Amino acid sequence: MKTTYNSRRYVVVAIFVVVGIIFIARLFFLQVIDNSYVLSANKNALRFVTNYPARGLIYDRNNKLLVYNEAVYDLMVIPKQVKAFDTVELCKLVGITREYLILKLKKAREYSPYAASIFEKQISKENYGYLQEKLYKYSGFYVQSRTLRKYPLSIAAHALGYIGEVGANVTDVYYKSGDYIGMSGLEKYYESILRGQKGSKIVMYDVFNREKGSFHNGIYDTVAIAGEALHSSLDADLQAYGELLMKNKIGSIVAIEPGSGEILSMVSSPSYDPNLLVGRVRGMNYNLLLKDPRKPLFDRALMAVYPPGSIFKIIQSLIGLEEGVISERTAFPCDKSLLGCHKHPNASDLKSAIKMSCNPYFYQVFRKVIQHGLANDRFKDSELGLNLWNDKAMSFGLGQRLDVDIPNLKKGRIPDALYYDKIYGHHAWAFSTIYSLSIGQGEMGIIPLQMANIAAIFANKGYFYTPHFVKAIGKNKTINPLYLKKNLTKVRDKYFQVVADAMYEVVNEPGGTASQARIDSIVVCGKTGTAQNPHGEDHSIFIAFAPRVNPKIAIAVYIENAGFGGVWAAPIASLMIEKYIRKSIKGDKRKDLEERMINANLMSKH
Repeated sequence: MKTTYNSRRYVVVAIFVVVGIIFIARLFFLQVIDNSYVLSANKNALRFVTNYPARGLIYDRNNKLLVYNEAVYDLMVIPKQVKAFDTVELCKLVGITREYLILKLKKAREYSPYAASIFEKQISKENYGYLQEKLYKYSGFYVQSRTLRKYPLSIAAHALGYIGEVGANVTDVYYKSGDYIGMSGLEKYYESILRGQKGSKIVMYDVFNREKGSFHNGIYDTVAIAGEALHSSLDADLQAYGELLMKNKIGSIVAIEPGSGEILSMVSSPSYDPNLLVGRVRGMNYNLLLKDPRKPLFDRALMAVYPPGSIFKIIQSLIGLEEGVISERTAFPCDKSLLGCHKHPNASDLKSAIKMSCNPYFYQVFRKVIQHGLANDRFKDSELGLNLWNDKAMSFGLGQRLDVDIPNLKKGRIPDALYYDKIYGHHAWAFSTIYSLSIGQGEMGIIPLQMANIAAIFANKGYFYTPHFVKAIGKNKTINPLYLKKNLTKVRDKYFQVVADAMYEVVNEPGGTASQARIDSIVVCGKTGTAQNPHGEDHSIFIAFAPRVNPKIAIAVYIENAGFGGVWAAPIASLMIEKYIRKSIKGDKRKDLEERMINANLMSKH
């Protein structure tokens, strides 16, 4: 028995010895090897500073710089370290009032007496120089550098977007109070790529608030990783030209390269200088822009849903051909008792109907599609016919949000039977209720980007690449594979040539509605539209692609309250086409047209 107790005693002693060794080893590690407690004890002499990365640059398709970074400085404060100081001098250095200074110190203490927070943000590099010379007088204050965006060409504000301080709704742990984040446009969509990765460093300061270098030679510091550059598809020269043409007009221009889906230009007018939403004046300028009755912050190219008007007749033609209810030789009289129309001869075939934009003709085409004889009951027949029509129309990228690399995109509307059931009730509507869809009116809505994509589909004879703004990302020049995929319509390609021939005649043959879009030695194919506006003069619309063979550009121009599509939208589109293909406008007549379009003020029509 005694032997058993002796054995237990040794076990207990051994346990105490082992535990003692563990404690001694841990104390040795904490006191000799690990500096974390030393760091904590020396917070009054050390500062943990965030290294903000340079945000990724943005270039145009020809490597012109659209967005770069400029250094600014935030004045930081640690309330617990603040001692008595000359408030008058600090207010003068920073450019603030004494009342504002007191308020900011109060907010900083409420945030945390021990942690650093922003006292005054975005101090310019000029003011920083004066401040840095005197900063030793202000214990608890220090300066932290970061960058702000600059826009050297002052164009493409809606496409590029802007950055702002993170709000309470941002849950990503990467961000903390005072950080900046993309708020709109490419800045928002590509935020995770552009922002880079923050670093940090521990800096030693003496009792005079002077920096003495990195703690332990920077072994605890981490390096900031700059954001990736974006190589956009925008053509800076074309974009600037489009914004010039749309001066004193309300509407939009969207131009796409048909063979890739790359967006060459996106103009929303009125617009604004993107530099207005940068720096300490951002808040004031944003409020001014927000209150402007012309709504310059509203991106009409992506968010304005309009009736497409007569440009939809070319899609109506394809659906009629695909469904076999018409052929290219089908003729209908211009019966104005069915639908109002301008004066022109009867359409002897489909091409002449498109060329002259005959409303009664397309009333008949749509009627044949909707009243297709799929059911004996006319209500059921209309339901089946409309859903069939809707299915074909949606394949053109309409009535849905295209996967464009930009936020806040509207989807528009292509009505189906369920839509009208909700309005009128099931089996309570028929063709006679919805015939205005035949000419792109009624409950149909399309955004200008979708209109330009329609032009690209006709240029490609039946397919499109999803429109996008960025053609390459970073040094490796990667691209989202989504943008390399062809999207096919539900109309066979053989029918597109018939309609494209008609679009050629719209511009280039006598009796066509878009003669002002004609360009010597560049063959333009297009379609005018005049969308009804119950609140004022009709909207002017034109879509086109050029050249006819191997098209390089597809375009849509939409000008609010400008009247007939051939008068304003068509010539502006033709100038954009010539500018892109030739790089300049040639010939006295074309230059006269250019001057007239630039100087036209259509704002008075609103």
